[in-house]
Amino acid sequence: MDNFTFGKVGTHNATLREWVETIRGLTLPDHVMWVDGSEAERDFFYKQAVEEGVLTKLNQEKLPGCYYHRSNPNDVARVEQCTFICTPGRVEAGPTNHWAPPREMYDKLYALLKGAMKGRTMYVVPYLMGPPGSPLTKVGVEITDSLYVVLNMRIMSRMGKIALDQLGNSDDFNRGVHSVLDCNPERRYICHFPQDNTIISVGSGYGGNVLLGKKCLALRIGSYLGRNQGWMAEHMLILCVESPDGEKTYVAAAFPSACGKTNFAMLIPPKSFEGWKITTIGDDIAWMKPGTDGRLYAINPEAGYFGVAPGTNYKSNPNAMKTIAKDTIYTNVAVTPDGDVWWEGKDEAPPEGLIDWQGRPWSPESGEKAAHPNSRFTAPMTNNPVLAPEAHLPEGVPLSAIIFGGRRATTMPLIFQSFNWIHGVYLGATMGSEMTAAAAGTVGQVRRDPMAMLPFCGYNMGDYLNHWLGIRRDLSDPPRIFHVNWFRKDADDKFLWPGFGENFRVLKWIIDRTHGRALARETQIGWMPRYREFDWTGMEYSKEQFEQCMKIDRGEWQRELISQTELFLTLHDRLPKELIFQRELLISRL
Repeated sequence: MDNFTFGKVGTHNATLREWVETIRGLTLPDHVMWVDGSEAERDFFYKQAVEEGVLTKLNQEKLPGCYYHRSNPNDVARVEQCTFICTPGRVEAGPTNHWAPPREMYDKLYALLKGAMKGRTMYVVPYLMGPPGSPLTKVGVEITDSLYVVLNMRIMSRMGKIALDQLGNSDDFNRGVHSVLDCNPERRYICHFPQDNTIISVGSGYGGNVLLGKKCLALRIGSYLGRNQGWMAEHMLILCVESPDGEKTYVAAAFPSACGKTNFAMLIPPKSFEGWKITTIGDDIAWMKPGTDGRLYAINPEAGYFGVAPGTNYKSNPNAMKTIAKDTIYTNVAVTPDGDVWWEGKDEAPPEGLIDWQGRPWSPESGEKAAHPNSRFTAPMTNNPVLAPEAHLPEGVPLSAIIFGGRRATTMPLIFQSFNWIHGVYLGATMGSEMTAAAAGTVGQVRRDPMAMLPFCGYNMGDYLNHWLGIRRDLSDPPRIFHVNWFRKDADDKFLWPGFGENFRVLKWIIDRTHGRALARETQIGWMPRYREFDWTGMEYSKEQFEQCMKIDRGEWQRELISQTELFLTLHDRLPKELIFQRELLISRL
């Protein structure tokens, strides 16, 4: 390692150096490498990863700069049952999180980490979540024994010297320790210590469990820091809508998984809306803080996209397909004989001679998926042809609208607007998606996912909802709050709304509402557009179809209110009374 100009200690920060030395003494690696983020280092790491069999080089003519990784078959997704919030009291973690006492969990983790890196290299990865110089940006340092993690963190964050420069001699950084160990599910823990700004992850080599800047820091620890420091860490995309005359409007949106968040973030308006443009600021996470002008400002703390591959194609998301055409790491997709990649839902039929995500020959008769349903791509956001220049703004962008939405076959209309901020928080708090046949539970049963944050809130969910209500006090011009549902079905189980690019028509009404240009009618559940308030240019969609999509069925809503009871009971001791009142008001209106 001493032969290289990179890999040496890159900081005089005594606190950081002392902590790294402590972890080195615990884990006993053969080598220690400090990551600097340089191009020479990048080339060296990719070469080393191929030599060690961590990555396979893909067809460089078809996919320049792209590599392939196959994870352990027992390690293919986030593991909520192994994910812990470690606070002194159980009530601080709340009833929706797995809790463990900090001292007990530290003892268990340090025992697992003792000598865990013998025969391995320990990589010290300083990184930024957020643009350099932003008041919201946080410095993290992840210590890991996985080269796959280093290369993914390079894409997903601003990594290396840039982070050390921002940290300087401060001791204010997130301490992250990760070791794959032997990838045994029985010894897999992803643990967050909010009071210590610390994350320790062992026993996994997969994405969200080990890229500690992502869900761990940016959401679980971030949400806790946000509550204490007066900002919000949210599981939201951020996009910019630009009109033909140059007016820009910024929107954030929270959808649970399988509801098309990345597709919405990279939406392409229908051809009939010539001159309108959507650019992407972020596809997954938003950090938001009230500005001095009374508006809510948002940044995307990430520098890349860690997206689900299956279902991504040129119809659903052409911009994503262009984004992942170069300099991308693919995980657990299928591979063709000539070094190309394939997954279910890609544009073309499966080519012959496919090797599946477990390294086995695959054909349509195999009876299993060629790509794992949670297979991923990791791509730099700078690859995105519609990346907004505002993605790099340290001050962030002022939000005019926040959108909530889930996958609902019934009940929820295509679009409606909350009456006010508190009503909007109620809509976000009671948001949910219906289970499919693939999920444990009853098909059609609604699983509540407040603000799409249920797996990611790093403290008590009741306190989190209170924080949402409290933020309003610092906003003189808050974003308007809306609820959408692209997935409503008719009696024949067919979608009532075409979705994809046509979702822009809904988005345009939302934009016009925020600027006071669009009308709406008051209903029991919120403000709703009439048929004539949508721009139908270039689309054949009858008034009857629209009204079916927007129907408020009293019986369905009564069942909805009963279904919400479970969430309210779960959070009863910390549930804000404002949300109870909102529910009572809705009952009286219905």
